[in-house]
Amino acid sequence: MTQDNVSNKTVYRVKDLSSHSPTQFILRPSRDETDAICGQLGLLGLRKLSFTGEIRSVGRRDWQLDARLGATVVQPCVVTLEPVKTRLDEDITRLFLAEMPDEALADEQEMPQDDTQEPLADVIDVAAVMIEALTLALPDYPRSDAASFDGAEVTPPDAEPIAPEERKPFAKLAELKKKLEDKG
Repeated sequence: MTQDNVSNKTVYRVKDLSSHSPTQFILRPSRDETDAICGQLGLLGLRKLSFTGEIRSVGRRDWQLDARLGATVVQPCVVTLEPVKTRLDEDITRLFLAEMPDEALADEQEMPQDDTQEPLADVIDVAAVMIEALTLALPDYPRSDAASFDGAEVTPPDAEPIAPEERKPFAKLAELKKKLEDKG
């Protein structure tokens, strides 16, 4: 991409897009913007966030966004709450359709088969696509290398820990079954 024809706009009016040549974009949010995204997504840190790509015409009325998301995120470990740093590099595609396929609009269906398809609106909000893609790319259960469940016991305050043999109810059932089989 040459810098001459690349935009850093975040919202594009569809009627202003060229149907003959792709509209290229580069988003690199400011520190204040990344801080706001951190707060919105519950992140401890967000660095090197970039979203670069293009929007191009597909057919007569549809538009496709192809982009590359890059970011370094810091999340709390699900076990220790220590910071866990993850590098994300994802290819993103969204197809904005003037007319959605019937199966994507069915009431009984929870999610369309093709999750890259979206209804075409008057504008394409590249920043919203970036935040959505970032949200979907985040690790669900970040764990630090030092995280371990070995020997972890969680009880309410002032409660006795559960004895190891009580933590395995199916082992007791197996013992009972064996006793019954031996008698019978």
